[in-house]
Amino acid sequence: MVTETTDFELARFLPYRMTVAAERLSAGMAKRYSDEFGISVAEWRILVHVADSDAVSIREIHQRVHLEKSKASRAASRLEAAGYLSKQVNDQDRRLISLTLTEKGRELMDRLLPVARDFQARLDALLAPYNDALDSALEIMMEGDL
Repeated sequence: MVTETTDFELARFLPYRMTVAAERLSAGMAKRYSDEFGISVAEWRILVHVADSDAVSIREIHQRVHLEKSKASRAASRLEAAGYLSKQVNDQDRRLISLTLTEKGRELMDRLLPVARDFQARLDALLAPYNDALDSALEIMMEGDL
């Protein structure tokens, strides 16, 4: 038996629409990060989180920026190899690795953040009439138990 789909429109299905929108936003930024700075979106997310937190573990990054642990670990290793991050073993729990920005990492952030701010400003201008409602809706979806 075939399920009746006449009352279902994929183009109106919110999870689908949000995924497509997120992928489009991310693809534009990913190309710019790669072309201008030689980093991936995962690496950018880690850099921003480490810059915001001073010192952070892979476990915290995984929880906060929603990257799989293996993906976060590989991205952190690439950032360390490039000289943007420093890894230190936690004295209390040797399984935990603390990540901090190096001077080179701080310099990269000084160049990255204006690009992110510019992108955000363009989105804010484009969505100006809807910003408050969009922020509220996103907050509900990100924090809520759906």
